[in-house]
Amino acid sequence: MREWLDQTISPEWNTTLNGLGGVLLVIGYIAIKRRWVTLHKTCMLAALFVFAIFLASYVYYHYKAGSTEFAKHNPSAPRAVGYLYYTLLVSHVLLAIVVVPLALVTAYRGLRKRLKEHMRIARWTLPIWLYVSVTGVVVYWMLYRLYPSP
Repeated sequence: MREWLDQTISPEWNTTLNGLGGVLLVIGYIAIKRRWVTLHKTCMLAALFVFAIFLASYVYYHYKAGSTEFAKHNPSAPRAVGYLYYTLLVSHVLLAIVVVPLALVTAYRGLRKRLKEHMRIARWTLPIWLYVSVTGVVVYWMLYRLYPSP
């Protein structure tokens, strides 16, 4: 099993999970705006599940592969792009740390039908979570696709 994991967990896989989670968040948000509570609940719990798989996969990948330095991986990239990359990466990581407990508390309050409290925290959780999801995809694109290594 470990060999299979080593071969299948990749930045592409992690980015796909991250993007899928973001899509589920948007669908869930649209659903609640239309008062489709069951679809909202399903999408948000599915997003939480997808992001949990992503987080485990991401941590495992970096445990096995280590980190990738932007300048070494993208030697042809202008220095300004590297600065932008690290700015996005730092904001992404810091907000990813913040969003984990926010998402869990938001889900807990929603599942317990503490809807006023759920809505109050969800107003913060959703934009932060979407930012983390989108910047995760952007960071991947900048590192692996914008200036592909030779």
